[in-house]
Amino acid sequence: MQAKKRYLLVSVGAGLLFLVYLWALFGNIWVVLTSPIFFFVQADSPQLHHQHTSPRERRAIRDNIYKNKRCRMETCFDFSRCQSGFRVYIYPPQRGDEISVTYQKILSSIEESRFHTRDPSRACLFVLAVDTLDRDQLSVQYVQNVRLRIQNLPTWNDGRNHLIFNLYSGTWPDYTEDLGFGVGQAMLAKASADVVNFRPTFDISIPLFSKDHPLKGGGIGYLTDAPPSRKYLLVFKGKRYLTGIGSETRNALYHIHNGDDVILLTTCKHGKDWEKHKDSRCDRDNEEYSKFDYQELLHNSSFCLVPRGRRLGSFRFLEALQAACIPVILSNGWEPPFSEVIEWRKAAIIGDERLLLQVPSITRSVGHDRILALRQQIQFLWDAYFSSVAKIVSTTLEIIQDRIDSHVSRNRLLWNSLPGGLYALPQYSADPTQFPFYYSILGKSPSQQFTALIHTVTPLQSQMSPVVKLIIAVAKSKFCAQIVVLWNCDKPLPPRNKWPSTSVPLTVIEGLTKTMSSRFFPHEVILTDAILSLDEDSVLSTNEVNDTFPRYTATNTPLSDIWITTTELLARYYHYLYTHYVPASLLTTVDHIANCEDILMNFLISTVTKQPPIKVTQKKQYKETLMMQGSKASRWADPDHFAQRQTCMNVFTHWLGYMPLVHSQMRLDPVLFRDQVSILRKKYRDIEKL
Repeated sequence: MQAKKRYLLVSVGAGLLFLVYLWALFGNIWVVLTSPIFFFVQADSPQLHHQHTSPRERRAIRDNIYKNKRCRMETCFDFSRCQSGFRVYIYPPQRGDEISVTYQKILSSIEESRFHTRDPSRACLFVLAVDTLDRDQLSVQYVQNVRLRIQNLPTWNDGRNHLIFNLYSGTWPDYTEDLGFGVGQAMLAKASADVVNFRPTFDISIPLFSKDHPLKGGGIGYLTDAPPSRKYLLVFKGKRYLTGIGSETRNALYHIHNGDDVILLTTCKHGKDWEKHKDSRCDRDNEEYSKFDYQELLHNSSFCLVPRGRRLGSFRFLEALQAACIPVILSNGWEPPFSEVIEWRKAAIIGDERLLLQVPSITRSVGHDRILALRQQIQFLWDAYFSSVAKIVSTTLEIIQDRIDSHVSRNRLLWNSLPGGLYALPQYSADPTQFPFYYSILGKSPSQQFTALIHTVTPLQSQMSPVVKLIIAVAKSKFCAQIVVLWNCDKPLPPRNKWPSTSVPLTVIEGLTKTMSSRFFPHEVILTDAILSLDEDSVLSTNEVNDTFPRYTATNTPLSDIWITTTELLARYYHYLYTHYVPASLLTTVDHIANCEDILMNFLISTVTKQPPIKVTQKKQYKETLMMQGSKASRWADPDHFAQRQTCMNVFTHWLGYMPLVHSQMRLDPVLFRDQVSILRKKYRDIEKL
């Protein structure tokens, strides 16, 4: 009997110890789940901690998602494939492949980029033609048999040097990160990326965007008012999930909604069976929800709450960026988009889901100056990297390119300052001081000297030729460091003794292609930051050059005339950008029609700087002569010539997806021409000789 009692006591004790162990293991989760306010699970991997899977199943899911979880560029990427440059190859679609509108936008963005190649042997990176964006098995866009399709690809090689795009993963009710196939050693460009499974400097977190997100151009930002304060402090309007995994933050928003300056609205009215599951707050929430217009809230609030929904990412993120509404991100475990290069602390408030009640006081403590700075940074990021599918894809590819060419990769200043990393090509320089648009940030002044680049297409007949007069006049300028003559004439290059003697170095180079675009080629012989690009028939005096160049250095803005461009003064980098950023098809078009290269350069500079060039009109006498019917230069008076230039503008606008030219009423009228004023009153007296 005593032995039975002892055995019973031991069994009861062991049972109690086991219960204590279970309580210690699951106690924190239970306390969190039963708390009246903080309905938040642990932050290490929010999407996998739920009642539908066991610990063993969760480990199996993780193992299936990332069998190569330790992949990094140096271990799972073959750099030898990229020795001839960064080129991206898209597999040809197979018969029966159905591609969603969104994935077609991604593929089109790659095809139109300067990285695309149709030759797989030259490819550094491979992109699937199989649509992997929506891996929710309940979705109509879910593609079957992806595993079999990719394993049969001739260069799959366990995903090495492959990039896979994904917006939605997992399915009801768990919404894990399972894609339904093994990615192997492929990189993932993924929305709603979980920091636990995210492979730093290998995968890329991209934003969740809808099928309506534009391919090019993108919607404009809404930072139009200078005052930093808006009608509302903090807003949100979205779904509240009654069943299945979802953001418990949304179920607790009513605690801080005050109906005044904090407007946080949720609705249960979504899904087919919402009425079967509605709780006591649904009717009241639905009624309040219908009182406010979402767009009006977005555009009139300083802060926008961005809580996670079924997945970590949310459409609210991009909506807040476009509206210049500072995102307050409550999504524990979410890897923010492009966090490898973007400093989100300078553009958003990143909070903790478990501290929801502190959000109003945190936002109220942000000063007006800080609010304005955050909103300005938001608008820059929206325009630079998120406003279109093309920019999202380009940013993804540029980040990968920086990893491959790490010795010339862009630093964070280039990525987080206007105009952004997409326009600061690292092949030109990794030094921010080499880019004209960072001069003011770095306290650098433009060079006080320029190179005169003279585009010549007619033979050198005598010392009285217009190009000779131009060389002599420009060489006398105190700001001229060198003169480079670009010989694009079909006649042989004249000997050196046929050119005038000058006080500055004179170099004559023969164009390799003899095309219109060659005038903007970044010739190595040019040593100065500034280039004065001239046509051979430009009529300039030394005094005009001396008067104009200080204006350029003071404003660091291109000086040009878009319609009759015989003269352009701009930074050397724009020549490089014109040659290496503009699609080859556009350059071919310009060269074929021998026209519009000046318009294309103006489009490019306006796209980068968001500023207009300073228009400098022609001298009255020169303009009248130029436009005279019967003159050799009368093509400017030819209606067909201007119709051709209008067509060019339409083509260039289609390339960008919007019209980049900025309206401006500023114009600099020339004052250096003969008039009835006494010569004794004139500063530049030799103008009478023109």
